[in-house]
Parts: sequence; C-alpha cells; structure tokens
Amino acid sequence: MRMAEEPATRQPEMSDAGSDEELELPAPMMEQGSHDGSIRKGCDPCSQTQRSKLQHRRARINQQINKEMRMRAGAENLFRATTNNKVKETVALELSFVNSNLQLLKEELEELNSSMEVYQTESEAINVPMIPLGLKETKEVDLTVPLKEYICEHYREDSSLFEKEIKEFMELRQAMRTPSRNEAGLELLVEYYNQLYYLDQRFFPPHRTLGVHFHWYDSLTGVPSCQRALAFEKGSVLFNVGALYTQIGARQDRSAATGIDRAIDAFQRAAGAFNFLKENFSNAPSLDMSGPSLCMLVRLMIAQVQECVFERVTLTMQDTHFTSQLQVAQEAARVSDVYSLVLQTMSQPLVKDYVPFSWASMVQVKAEHFRALSHYYAAVALCDRTQSIDEEECDEEGEKALLQLHVSNPAGPPLSQVLRDPEERRKLGKAHLRRALIRHEEAMRVHGLCKILRKMDILQEVLSFVHKRSLDKYSEMDREDDFDETAEAPEIHSQTQQKPDIIPPNFSTVQVTDIFRRLGPLSVFCARARWGPVRLVCLQRGEGGLGLTLRGDSPVLVAGVVPGGCAEEAGLREGDYIVAVDGENRKWAKHGEVVHSLKSCSDRGVELSVITLHTHDTQVERRSVMLSPRGDKENACQRPMGGAKAQSSVSLLNWNRKKNREGGGVTKRLGSTFSLPFGNLGDGESMY
Repeated sequence: MRMAEEPATRQPEMSDAGSDEELELPAPMMEQGSHDGSIRKGCDPCSQTQRSKLQHRRARINQQINKEMRMRAGAENLFRATTNNKVKETVALELSFVNSNLQLLKEELEELNSSMEVYQTESEAINVPMIPLGLKETKEVDLTVPLKEYICEHYREDSSLFEKEIKEFMELRQAMRTPSRNEAGLELLVEYYNQLYYLDQRFFPPHRTLGVHFHWYDSLTGVPSCQRALAFEKGSVLFNVGALYTQIGARQDRSAATGIDRAIDAFQRAAGAFNFLKENFSNAPSLDMSGPSLCMLVRLMIAQVQECVFERVTLTMQDTHFTSQLQVAQEAARVSDVYSLVLQTMSQPLVKDYVPFSWASMVQVKAEHFRALSHYYAAVALCDRTQSIDEEECDEEGEKALLQLHVSNPAGPPLSQVLRDPEERRKLGKAHLRRALIRHEEAMRVHGLCKILRKMDILQEVLSFVHKRSLDKYSEMDREDDFDETAEAPEIHSQTQQKPDIIPPNFSTVQVTDIFRRLGPLSVFCARARWGPVRLVCLQRGEGGLGLTLRGDSPVLVAGVVPGGCAEEAGLREGDYIVAVDGENRKWAKHGEVVHSLKSCSDRGVELSVITLHTHDTQVERRSVMLSPRGDKENACQRPMGGAKAQSSVSLLNWNRKKNREGGGVTKRLGSTFSLPFGNLGDGESMY
C-alpha cells in the first residue's frame, strides 16, 4: 500500500467522464420558495448501536493507517536521500516495524469489513447471510475561508452576508457522514449529492481549483486518498449511496415475500449506483472506485438479487408438483452460475488481492451451495413423482420440463421412458443426490477454511441442515440390492423467472433548493461567467418613454436601447442585466415585476444597478443557460428529470458529448443577445 500525499501531482484528478467535452448536465430538481435549510439529519455520532460501533472502529483504523502511511512515506524519503549507512540501517528497521503495523491494521480492517452479521436482519428466520458494504469514511472539510474569498473575488459580494449559507452547507456535509440505514439516510446522501451540482456551478471554474482538498478512505482497505476535484467528492457520495443500499438489502426479513421484494429492490439499486459510478467517473484514486472493483460489486449485487428471487420462488411454491420442483432446481442453478461469475471476477489480477478473503470464500460457498440445491430439487422431483391415470395428460408437460432440465442428455434410456418408469426415475434421482452431496461437502470444506465464516453460526446451520437433508434423501433412495454403479448426472440447465434489473439512481426524487441561491440565477451568476463591476444608472422617463427593450426573467435583460433615447443617455447598453431597482435586489425578479417597478417610478426617475457580461464559458451556456422561447423562468436547465423506472443513466446525468440538441429550448448566447436589432421584438420582449 502506498499513500499519495498530494495525488494531484502523481495521478490525474478524478473527473466526470467526458468532463473536458461539451456537456449538457440536467440540474437537480429545484424546490420553489424560500430556503430554510435541510430537514434531513444524520445519525447521532455518539449513539452506541452495533453498526455505529463498527463505523467508529473503522474510522479509528482508517486514521491509524493514514498515520502509519505518512510515517512510511517519510522514512522511505529519508532512506533514499541519506548516504549514511548507519542512518539507512535505522530507517530500514523502522520501515519493517511500520510495515508490520500496516499489515496488522489491514487484517483488522478486513475482519471488520467481513462482519456481515451486524447488517443482517434480526428475524429468527434462517437465511444465508448477504454481503453488505461499509460506508466510505471522510475527513471534515472547512470550506469557510475558500468560499468567502471566492464570493468576494468573483461575485463582488460581502462574504459576511453568506455565513449562514456556508454554515448550512458544512452542516449538511457533516450530516451525510453518518446517514441512517433507511430511506431517510438515502435521501440525505442524494440531497448532498444534488447540492454538489450547485456548488460546482457556483465555485469551481474549469481552469482553476478552489484550493480545497477532499479526503476519503477506501471502503475496504482504509487507504486514504486526497484530491481537489469535486468529482472525487461526488463519486464518493455516490459510492456510499450504493453501499447504504447493500446494508438496507441485507437487513430485510426474507422470511416473507414483502421482505424479499424490498431486498431485491435495494440490491438492484445498489447495482445501479455502482454501475453509474463506473460508467460516468474516471481516474478514481482509490481501489474501491476503480473500474474492476465496481464491475465486481455490480455482479455481486446482481447475484444477491438472483438469490432473493430463488428464495421467493421456494417461498411461494404451493405444491410439490413435478414441474414446480424442476423449476426450483433451475432457479438454484441460475444462482450458482451468477455467483461463479462473481468468483471469476474476484480472481482477476487487480481485484484478487483487494477483495477480503471472507468475501471470496462466501461467494464460493454460495456457488457450491446453490449448485447442490439444484441437484437436490431435481432429485426430489424425480423420486417423489407419482403417476396415476388422472395425471397421464400431464406427461407431455412433464416430459417437456425434463427435456429442458439438463445441459446434456443423461446416459441411459430416453427421458420419455425415464418419466414413466419409477425405477429409472429413482436411479437418475439418486445420481443427482450423489452430485448434491459432493457439492454440499465442498461448500462445507470451503466454509471451514475461512476463520471469519466459521464464526457465522447461521451459515453453519444452513449448510449443515441442507447437507443432512440430502444425505437422508440419498439413504432413502439407496437399496441393499442396488449393485448397479450410480450413473453420472448431468449439470442442471440454469433458468430464472425474473432477470435482475440494474436500476440507476434517480436524483430527482429528492428536491433541493440551491443553498447559495442569493448569489443569483446560475444562467448568469456562476463560476464560469465574468462580468464587469455593477454600474448605477439613473433613468428618467422622457416624452418618448424610457427608450429600452426588456426581455426574459431572472435576471431581466436589456435587449435593446433606442438611439438617442433616455436609456442610452443614462448609460444603459444593449446586453446589460438589471440586478437591482432603487437598491432592491432584482436578480430573481420576473419580467413583469421589473416592468412594474419601472412604470411606477416617480418624476425623479429610477436608479438601476446593471452588469455587463464580458466572457462566458461556452460550455456553461450549453449546460445551464437555457431559456424557453418566452425567455422566462430562473434556469430552464433546472428541469425535472423523468421517472425513476423509465430513466436510463443517460437521462439522469448525461456526461457525454451531445451533437444534436432536442426539444423546444433555445440557448441564450451572448453573441446573439448583443446583436439583437432594435425594433424586431421577439416573444417575451417589451418596449418601454
């Protein structure tokens, strides 16, 4: 393990995929009205639940690992720099101690990450435990000074007036470090994730950094990572969304169909979060957010969904009908196949040394366990089948199901004959039971090799129960006069009633209001825009009116000025934005409100505060400066996203280049704004 003190100098900053290209990024759902702060709070850090104790221990180990790695980095630098042999010997000895301590801490953290029972349901039902993820830990970040400096420098505002907003944002970040293990905790994480969108637009220009470093610890190894890119913060929060879904899925009571359905939904959403992170973020500095690790996590979640589907099939199976038993056998084979794929992914070079040994052991145990169950249910279907005259019409259906059961045809008579001959069915069933016993014993062997799994009593109980059940069934089928050698049963063909669905995160489910909304609409007042100082213009009505044309809302734009008119003489220019009228803030004012203020001015006139944009990043124009044909609303980019079910990851957060623009929205470009010919009034424009 090696810690990067300043990752920005050693590796690329983590970024949103395609962040250097032309982007169109839908903003989070925007709440209307005043902003009174978040109603969502994190858990009490001092609470003494089992899960909180586990997180506290993980945080303590992360800090110790961070300390040891700093010591090792310093010792390595000294070892390379010194030419004194005595000093080199001393440093080498110190390095051996540090490496030993790191190894011990790594093993302790691995044991914590393998504490699956803490996250399991408290129900008395006996179910195979699921694999949850612990949350990524992060250090506190003080944004007060950087944000205040940027507000003063860029927005030319009194930063002391925004202390409330800065404090609110920091409290929200502090709360999201300890989310509750329920829907409220998920909403808290998504709320913070959505606020990061606005923070990015307000304070992170494309070609400079804010000077803030975000520190996060690897979820499994505890290795710290530090980057200045806000994408690292967003990716880590998104990872925790997926991790929290795994904990919610693992805690469901799967002894009832409703609990199984909730577990399926949670694991599918966890897979969606990890898959979204894998596809939309790059240059992750920590292994838990690397492509191979995220691919492994997605497949692990899909396997756990498939396991829940199997449990629901066995739970809702009302009879012991021949075809029903064969269906369960194929469901079990499907679960075994997907866990085998997960195990194969965990064996890849970049993941093999990273994944906890207990995880790999658990996955292998499940692959063997469900393969054994597939053979067991096939044997039960064959051996317990009874045939009567009334059931002869079902032979065609049973024969079709039996023909589709195996990967290859078994040796011996045709399956149509096996279906009608009790003795042949017994022999084939016995062959399946023999394979089931071999798989059960292999699962128990792998289980016994892992110290952490041996401590899980419920897993031991499940494996022992199914093994004894298969052994009893085999003894029941075995006969003293059965001298024929048991044939080799073919593998079961996997098939499922429900294929897992990767559900991408739906950020629009949590509506937020931009905490720094008072800075003004993002269409103008963002980090990528540049404008001149505020100008005070004293405007008086003449005989021909004010002599200007206004357009749009939030803020209202001076679209045209009459040559020689009152507005031109007062110093107004085409392209100015009205930000205040008679000292009253009008950045968010609607078109009609500004017009009303101008019309109701007294004889002494009205004092306008206006600004002129000098430069504006083209990327921002395409991402956030969207106006409808009427030129209304605060930010048309802050439009609702589609429903959760029908959304793809592209509709949720499109990081890729879009060559064609769709929809009725019209992009407001400064060039076209400044060249508007006076007298050609468009929609939403008014002349005064």
